[in-house]
Amino acid sequence: MLFKKKACCNQGLGQGESKIEEKGIYVLGSGCSKCNALENNVKEALTRLDVNEEIKHIRDFSVIASMGVMTTPALVIDNKVVSYGKVLNPDECVEIIKNSRGGVSNNNGV
Repeated sequence: MLFKKKACCNQGLGQGESKIEEKGIYVLGSGCSKCNALENNVKEALTRLDVNEEIKHIRDFSVIASMGVMTTPALVIDNKVVSYGKVLNPDECVEIIKNSRGGVSNNNGV
């Protein structure tokens, strides 16, 4: 192989969720350690916010690219890319979720 990709997520094509809906929280990436770390940190943030919502993991790179994301892991909240290319810590996730959802004060995830 002449060129070797050194990306975070270069495996797991076609696994997991296959589309992004208008509402919801999604982690985009193949399921590598960085993507899984972001997913765990978002779960921790939702627990801190007392929000009971499922996090969906998109592993299909055609869907990821359709969102304009070229660097994973990425976080999508309500059909808007709010972070890409880094693993947010739980505190950062709390702030992003609050900002994206107008404070989030209930446990329905809306």
